[in-house]
Amino acid sequence: MPNEIAIVFGASGFLGSHVVEALSAEGYRVRLFDRSASPYQQPDQEMIVGDIMNLEEVTKAAKGAAVVYNFAAIADIDEAHKKPLATAAVNILGNMNVLEAARLAGARRFIFASSVYVYSESGSFYRASKQAAERFIETYHECYGLDYSILRYGSLYGRRTDTRNGIYRMLHEAVEKRSITYQGSGEAIREYIHVEDAARMSVQVLAPEFANRHLILTGQERMRIKDVMTMISEIMPWPVELHFDEANAVHHYEVTPYAFQPRIGRKLVLNEHVDLGQGLLDCLREIHKEFHHSDINDNATPAATDNKA
Repeated sequence: MPNEIAIVFGASGFLGSHVVEALSAEGYRVRLFDRSASPYQQPDQEMIVGDIMNLEEVTKAAKGAAVVYNFAAIADIDEAHKKPLATAAVNILGNMNVLEAARLAGARRFIFASSVYVYSESGSFYRASKQAAERFIETYHECYGLDYSILRYGSLYGRRTDTRNGIYRMLHEAVEKRSITYQGSGEAIREYIHVEDAARMSVQVLAPEFANRHLILTGQERMRIKDVMTMISEIMPWPVELHFDEANAVHHYEVTPYAFQPRIGRKLVLNEHVDLGQGLLDCLREIHKEFHHSDINDNATPAATDNKA
């Protein structure tokens, strides 16, 4: 409902920063919470710098909020695999702090960023942390009546991410190295969704009919990773070599994540969505700006700058 306070934990991150914009566009009074100030904060938004591991800070920040989003997490699967204790702390206990803060604030809805990996036996500690967090959210609803929406995101891509993101990493390598290396066979299938589409749907779920639902937010761009790599190579103005390192494919699913069966999720789609080709070009423009800015800072010659395309 417009004019309500909506707080987003993890608001400075990739998905969170786009969701706060979508919330403002719908008329919500948006409060941002993260460990560092968001470079994308708008003048009419409130920024709170804090740590979700600090219950007092989280509770104070959520006071008066009708809607509470939690996007704060260790979201990189490989990082989570290497850091199981940190993953459990942030993704489970940190989420508990936000849940408790939402309950104390009397929020009408708690929105959690989960993953399609909850269906899988892949995903290592990242998957396990999301499965556990979902069960705590469901139990909070049973015990305290806190309504929720659990959003199971697929393969996100778009502006404001970094090399931890699959699409960004491939584009960045294509520009910087003129080659792309994927850790796997390339036969794995993903349903890519542009972050702006995901953000709009993340606000649409505040409608009453999405309360206490498990929703799958994946795109309509179902493609093999190998085909995405080929698509990127064809977009670039120079040859791009494609390499596959199958020895390191250990944590990701290949064709489908469906193995473990938590509560059934319903897929939410948009009638209009960002086309993958257009989305890739938009990401490339951002990467181009990064390289161009770096060249200027390094006092590169105009020829060297142009060479980055």
